[in-house]
Amino acid sequence: MDNKKIKQTLVLIKPDALKNSLTGYVLSQLSEFHTGLRFAGTKIVNVSRMLAEEHYAEHRGKVFFPSLLDYIMGRIHYPDEPWKHRVIAIVYQGPDAIKKIRDIAGPTNPHIARDEKPGCIRALGTVVPLKDAEGNVIGERMDNLIHASATDSEAEREIKLWFKPNDIPPLMHAYPTEVSDAYYYHKDNKLYVTHEIGSTCFLVPGNVAWKSDLETLRLLQQGIPAPCSLQTVVVKYLINEKGETR
Repeated sequence: MDNKKIKQTLVLIKPDALKNSLTGYVLSQLSEFHTGLRFAGTKIVNVSRMLAEEHYAEHRGKVFFPSLLDYIMGRIHYPDEPWKHRVIAIVYQGPDAIKKIRDIAGPTNPHIARDEKPGCIRALGTVVPLKDAEGNVIGERMDNLIHASATDSEAEREIKLWFKPNDIPPLMHAYPTEVSDAYYYHKDNKLYVTHEIGSTCFLVPGNVAWKSDLETLRLLQQGIPAPCSLQTVVVKYLINEKGETR
């Protein structure tokens, strides 16, 4: 299949949906019966801080950013049960995948979702006020049950962030892949091609990787500016690995 014709989108079923036993409801709403879309990949992810920071990179520096990280990492809804810190990540595939999923998800803000599209998934969410040490409201966090990619470019960035190529059947790959011909190690946000004490190996020769990831690593190895950061590449290959950055 020509991967240029494959349309995909990322969905994350967030900790608040899991906490409230809404997983079955969400999957039913997004099923092939309702959307005509198929699963291309799915996984349960213990979200590291590094992954959370990369997913919400556009919000870095905003007042709600720290709370947003704690939310997606499961620390807010499961403060005393770290073994329940997870989200369900899904790649849906099919015609108009992004639009179909977002139509069913509804507006990002749950209050607006209830007003404008009652019955949508996010209408069951809530908006939480954020307060400073003195109790003053300084912002808000939207606990809106699921994440859904908004554009083609966002879907590509997010799918490549949450999924390795081997997490998705080869004939369902929407983006080019390549086989690594080198070892790549990570330590203190630095890239190495030989083992250093304390470093973590995230790719070895023979591993299938996203072509764009290997292109980025080769640029960084040469000290040339790359289209994304080393952390963006590394994080997906360490998902659910013991000892990954929390």
